[in-house]
Parts: sequence; structure tokens; C-alpha cells
Amino acid sequence: MINTQFIVAREDLAQSRFIETPLPEALPDGALLVKVDRFALTANNITYAVLGDQLKYWQLFPAPDGFGIVPVWGLGDVIASRHPGITEGERLFGYFPMATHLVIEADGVNQRGLRDAASHRQGVAPVYNAYARIGGDPAFAGADGDYQALLRPLFMLSFLVDDYLAGNDFFGAESVILSSASSKTAFGLAHLLHTQRKPIRVIGLTSASNAAFVRSLGCYDDVVTYDAIENLPTESKTAFVDMAGNGELRARLHRHFGERLVYSGRIGLTHHDASREETGLPGAQPQWFFAPDQIRKRAREWGPGGIDTRFGAAWTGLAQKLPRWIAVAEDRGPAAVERVYRETLAGHAAPDRGHILSLASAGPAARA
Repeated sequence: MINTQFIVAREDLAQSRFIETPLPEALPDGALLVKVDRFALTANNITYAVLGDQLKYWQLFPAPDGFGIVPVWGLGDVIASRHPGITEGERLFGYFPMATHLVIEADGVNQRGLRDAASHRQGVAPVYNAYARIGGDPAFAGADGDYQALLRPLFMLSFLVDDYLAGNDFFGAESVILSSASSKTAFGLAHLLHTQRKPIRVIGLTSASNAAFVRSLGCYDDVVTYDAIENLPTESKTAFVDMAGNGELRARLHRHFGERLVYSGRIGLTHHDASREETGLPGAQPQWFFAPDQIRKRAREWGPGGIDTRFGAAWTGLAQKLPRWIAVAEDRGPAAVERVYRETLAGHAAPDRGHILSLASAGPAARA
């Protein structure tokens, strides 16, 4: 059997190719061979690639020297098992390579899931090595499973940022500004901010081309294009959640609000070619939000299952809105994967469409 993998040059993400490698003829004890059925590709995956060395994303799925495999969230089926607790045909949800297959060294197996104990996958946040056993779970059936792959991992980040801001009483802010307002992490956060007991005004920053979509979501109190941020009122204290990673934009906001900018959090890096940030900016010093720190904090405070219970309730509230916000586009085959990757890398992916992909041969007509 052959494993087809989509690899990209670490130093130039626009360089990509497909390689084929043989799968092992026999699995070692405890190992699983998983066929990657479908995966989501979003701007967040470009962030994984940009930060591949810094945050060890490249080490998760080994590739030839100078190349890397972009990690993606998706669903796969166990087609061979050497673990007594996992049977062939089981369906898993988790972090996969852009490939047709993955060998997992299963460990920590329980009714809810397992983790990959492969040595090269250690030293990263535990969430990236965890796989949920989702057979029979209606939340992952059909289109619901596609929305899970597209948004659930991103919404966890939205959930954690919302929890962090609320836990700090929004640093005294009366409004929160989100850049890249059309991004899935941003509008997930905007949705959550409106569920807070404390009334918070939510302002979305976006490009002129995405403004109509952002307004249609109904989860922002105001939508402002990037060329108009100097028109924003500065009378009240404001928090800034930076989903874009654009240093020039961040500097403009800091200079505009001055000391009224009481929080400046860096969450993502969707503008992979953005300029470097300036130092000595007025207002709160920009700081990275690191999700694993917030997870560890709440795990201690909320106890076993506390995060899952609260996140599950938050996800249910979002999930019922998603079919109105995002249309799922399914594409199969190497050519489709490469095309969507390049569109996403170039920032040309439509915000109202979520891409579900597979490297398997093209089957039935794609749906939009």
C-alpha cells in the first residue's frame, strides 16, 4: 500500500509537491493504520505552517529535509489494528497530516479516545496528539462532522480567549475589537462575547471585500474596514484581539487609542507575510495568548470534565448558526487539495465557504 502525502517547503510555503511512500507491511504491537477520510483546510492551517518550527508543528508528521506536512483537523478510519482495545472500522477525529494514511502508536486508550505516543510527536500540546473515538456520535455524522472539522478546534481557541477576557473582567474595557473579523476564530469569539453577562461592544475589523459577509453574520455590533480604523471613537477603554498578526495594523490601533487600549492580545498569524511589529507602542503592551496555559488553568480550577462540559454547551449554541453562516465545499483528489491550499495561502479563500478535502480519488460531484 502507498501513502500519498502533500508536502511544502518550510522556507517557501508556495513550493509544494506530492510524494508517495510505502506503508509498513506489518504494524508493530499497539499500532493502528488509519485511512484519512476527510479534513478541513482553513487559514488557521497556514498559521500552523508559518509557526511550524517555533511551535513544533513540523515534527508531528515527518517529511524529507527542508519540507513539512501541514497538520489538519479531520476524520479517519482504522483499517488495521494491532491494539486489543481498538477494532478495524473505528472512526477517529483529530490531528492528521495532509495525506492518505497515518500510522498511530496508540496509547492511553479509553472509551472516549486515545493518543499517539510516537516519539517524534512528543513535546507539543497534548491536544495535538489526542484522537476522539466518534463511532455512533451523531455530532460527527454527515455535514455535522464537516462543521466539527472546520470549526471545533478553532472554536476551542475562541472559547478560551473569551474565558480569558471574562476572567480578567476584560481589563476594564467596554468594547473589544477583533481583526480578521471574517475568520472562523474571530466570529466564534464575537458570538461568545455576546453571551457574556457584562455588556461588551464587539467591533469587527475586516477588508472591504469581506465587509458584507461580516455584517451578515449578525455577531458584530459594528464592522469597520481597515482603511477606516482612525474613525473609531476613542472615548472608552478598548481591548484588541489580533487575529491577523499584521504589525502595521496593530501599530495604527495602538497610536489611535493610546492609553485607552487596555489589552492587546495576539492570537493568530493569518497574514503570513505581514510586517514585523513595532516596539514602544502606546497603550497595553502586545502579548501572545497561549491557549494551553488557559487550558491548564481551567483544568485545575474546574476539575475533570469541566472544560469539556462548558465547551460542549458553548459549541451547541454556535452549531445551530453554522449552516446559515458557512457553506461546506467538498473536494477530492490531489489537484483539488493543491488548488485549495494555494487559494488559502494567498488569502483568496471565500469567508462564507469551508473546505473539506481528501487526497483520495475524486468521487461524487463536490457539493457547495
